[in-house]
Amino acid sequence: MAISMTDAAAQHVKAHLQQRGKGLGIRVGIKTTGCSGMSYVLEFVDGANEEDQIFESQGVKIVSDPKSLAYIDGTQMDYVKSGLNEGFEFTNPNTKGECGCGESFTV
Repeated sequence: MAISMTDAAAQHVKAHLQQRGKGLGIRVGIKTTGCSGMSYVLEFVDGANEEDQIFESQGVKIVSDPKSLAYIDGTQMDYVKSGLNEGFEFTNPNTKGECGCGESFTV
């Protein structure tokens, strides 16, 4: 089980952790929402819960709870800039479909 990051995603997270002046890493989870059912949730974390899984990719700690990990195991995070838009993109091998706007997915 693992979640990984591209170099671009890791550099973006590292820069924000440095600006914050503290932090263990980034939490990656899911929530039920949108047309297709699930969407990704990201937040900086200062510590992990006992049941959390912690991965390290490109020098960044990635924290996920077991429930979310069942849906996002094997996912790679990337950080992409395209014109005026920028943000994280996820390559999730578990995804069966996405909504038209790309904001939610189903497994």
